[in-house]
Amino acid sequence: MATDNLAIALLHYPVYNKHREIVTTALTNLDQHDIARSSKTFGLDRFYIVTPAEEQRKLAQRISGHWQEGWGAAYNPDRREALDIVRVCPTLATAVADFQGGFSKPVRTVITGAASRQGAVALSDFRQLLEEHDQPYLLLLGTGWGLTEECFSAADIILEPIAGNSTYNHLSVRSAAAIMLDRLRGR
Repeated sequence: MATDNLAIALLHYPVYNKHREIVTTALTNLDQHDIARSSKTFGLDRFYIVTPAEEQRKLAQRISGHWQEGWGAAYNPDRREALDIVRVCPTLATAVADFQGGFSKPVRTVITGAASRQGAVALSDFRQLLEEHDQPYLLLLGTGWGLTEECFSAADIILEPIAGNSTYNHLSVRSAAAIMLDRLRGR
């Protein structure tokens, strides 16, 4: 049973590369560690890594496993606790189905990216929606050059991007996740 109605899914497919081709991106150790740690810090009990690549799923499980048992778990129990919330899935549908297990209302997908989009919801407004604790939300984050247009079309809610005070807007996904979680779940 899920205890928090918000979870994050980091999608490695379908995303764009710099040529706007749809690709599968490679997993990064830093994304896995840092988003898990941010998620745990802000009370989430699920962080999904979504990739259709079997070798990448095995790598994600091996990275988590290193810190969940044996030497890694003994060396850094805090990291073990954070990586315990990682779920590795081949598809977004698999992640949605897993998260759905704790709720009677259907999971609503929430998506964001670096570009502004018409009709996007402010993080402060989404924070208010999260107060309805029996409504689950899965926040979709993309790797590479962002999630595809099809992902945005299929999402239930589009969030405004994190923006600084310059025209440059290319945060790492782990930085964006931490900022969003602070705004959504911070004190």
